[in-house]
Amino acid sequence: MSIATRQLTGGYSNHPVVRDISLTVTPGEWLAILGANGSGKSTLLRLLSRLLEPERGAILLDGKAIEQLTPRQIAQQIAFLPQQQAELPEEMTVRQLVSAGRSPHQPWWHWDLSQDDRYWVELAMRYTQIAPFADRAVSALSGGERQRAFLALALAQNPQILLLDEPTTFLDICYQLELLDLLDSLNRKQGLSVVTVLHDINLAARYSHRIALVKDGRLVEVGSSSEVLTPDNIKLVFGVEASVISTPVGLQVYPLRSAKKARLTI
Repeated sequence: MSIATRQLTGGYSNHPVVRDISLTVTPGEWLAILGANGSGKSTLLRLLSRLLEPERGAILLDGKAIEQLTPRQIAQQIAFLPQQQAELPEEMTVRQLVSAGRSPHQPWWHWDLSQDDRYWVELAMRYTQIAPFADRAVSALSGGERQRAFLALALAQNPQILLLDEPTTFLDICYQLELLDLLDSLNRKQGLSVVTVLHDINLAARYSHRIALVKDGRLVEVGSSSEVLTPDNIKLVFGVEASVISTPVGLQVYPLRSAKKARLTI
C-alpha cells in the first residue's frame, strides 16, 4: 500500500509547521525522515496518521484521498507509534496494551478477542521480545521495555503502513539494532511500508531505502542515502560540516565541526 502527500501544509492552531510537502512512499518501501530539532518531522508523521488535520493539500492512501476513509478504516491500514506515549491505567498489563491494537479490526459490540486477534497479539509480543513481560504492568517496565511494548501494540494492528517517531528512544545500542533489524525483516518479508523519524543519520542510512531531508517544515531533498547525504546537504540541514564515508554497512556520516561562523574565543 502506498501513501503520498501533495502540497501538504499543516501544524497547530492555524500555525503551519509543515509547508507544501509532496512525496510518495511506495508499497514495501522504508522512508526515513531526517532534520534538525523543530524542523517539522514529527508534525509530518502526525499529519500522515490523521492525528492532525491539514490546512491544505492532500494525503492519498493507495491513490484515494484519505479524508474519504473513516478513522477505523485508516487504523486498519496505518499504525502510528508516537515519540511520547499516552498515560495508561496503573494496572494495565502488557498483554492488555498490545490487545488494544486489535480494536480497529473488531466490531464495536465485540469485546472479546477472537482466535485471529490472539494470534496477532502473541505474534507482536514475540516479535518485539516482550512476551516474557506479558502479564506485567506496563508501569513497571523500564523505558526500553515500555518502548517495545508500544511497538508491539502498533504491530498487533497488522498494518500495511507503519509510522514511527523516534522508535529507538530509550533503547541501548543493542536493542536499537535489534528493533531496526526487526523492522527490516518485516519490511522485506511481509512488504510492510515503514516511515521513520530518526535522529541518528547513520542508522537511517543503514536501514532505509530512501531519506527525506526536512528543514524549516519544507522538503529539501528525497532520494537514496548516496543522493541525499552529501556534505552540502548535511551542512544546510544540520549546520555541521561532515565527511561521508563508505563502510561495510553503507554510507556513514562523521560530523567534523559546527558550520556556524561564530567561534568561541578565549
